Amino acid sequence: MGATAGAVWGRTEQQDFRSRVRGTLLGAAVGDALGAPVDGLGLEEIRQVHGPEGLVDLAPAHGRRGAVTHLTQLTLFTVDGLIRAQVRRDTGAWHPPTDLHRAYLRWAATQRDWGPDLRREEDGWLAREEWLYARRNPTRALLLGLGDATMGTLEAPKSPAETGPEATVRSAPFGLLVGWEPQLVAQLAVECAAQTHGHPTAYLSAGAYAVTVHALARGDSLDGAVQRALALLAARPGHEPVSEALQHALGAVRQGLPGPARVEQLAGTGAAHAALSAAVYCALVAEDVRHGLRLAVNHGAPSAATAALTGGLLGALHGETALPPAWLAELEGRPTLLELADDFAMEMTQGPALHTPAGASPAWLARYPRTA
Repeated sequence: MGATAGAVWGRTEQQDFRSRVRGTLLGAAVGDALGAPVDGLGLEEIRQVHGPEGLVDLAPAHGRRGAVTHLTQLTLFTVDGLIRAQVRRDTGAWHPPTDLHRAYLRWAATQRDWGPDLRREEDGWLAREEWLYARRNPTRALLLGLGDATMGTLEAPKSPAETGPEATVRSAPFGLLVGWEPQLVAQLAVECAAQTHGHPTAYLSAGAYAVTVHALARGDSLDGAVQRALALLAARPGHEPVSEALQHALGAVRQGLPGPARVEQLAGTGAAHAALSAAVYCALVAEDVRHGLRLAVNHGAPSAATAALTGGLLGALHGETALPPAWLAELEGRPTLLELADDFAMEMTQGPALHTPAGASPAWLARYPRTA
């Protein structure tokens, strides 16, 4: 993890990668924040509250504008787990799903505890961010899946009937492992999704999303990235619903002007593969990030997940500078998101300068301890 696809990261490549990392994490969070106020509402309800065009700007949710949900919280802990996995590799321990599971258990603690326990030095810096201890409507599948120390696996997944999109949303950071081969990215996303979402459509959607982000982060077009995901899915048992959903998204682009009805038709009841389909469609037809995210929230299907998925795609495709500045200015947790994004980019491009089996930066180990 963290090795480059080529020999050496040049300055331009590092800057581009950091922009895409920031874009992916901030884009997903902005989509989450935009969709949070209308999550669970029908289109007519949205229009009654926000006007005939629907929701076009950030609105209050959880007591403030720009508030994020558990979807963003968990995505941050995915990044934390990936960095910790790389740091722990120096010890000879190398099993990223275990490191991700430990990271998700640290998130689960934020949903139970009043605030950070500074005595737990092994938690690292992210778990000490007090704003992450706000409980933002975590789903039952997440609380059950991470309610004990037993890790769900593909052979024995947690909640084998769960088809929700939460594990898919938190899988964007796997796609930022640009030095990995796509099939390994997909495998890691699938294994980690099964820790809370054990239905094949849920964990395969997570794999497909991660591979799509991976191709975008490597400079591919969105259409090309989806085609790569479809090619990888074809070898996986039970892939048909996810593959068909992605094909429907590609086909819908040619069916006239985009609008709420088409997005809602693709998103359906908000199962993982349906939300992914709607997000791919919104990203494909988006005139810009603002337009794509507005499409992703104004419909009767789950808005926060659809928009978070859309924002992750557009951020990986265009980088951070394409995101709406006024929305970023109000985004909850933006300093934390930026700090974590930059840490991830530094770890992936310059990890050997930060830590080796022979020695490491004390400050880095304090942020990302090698212990559990």
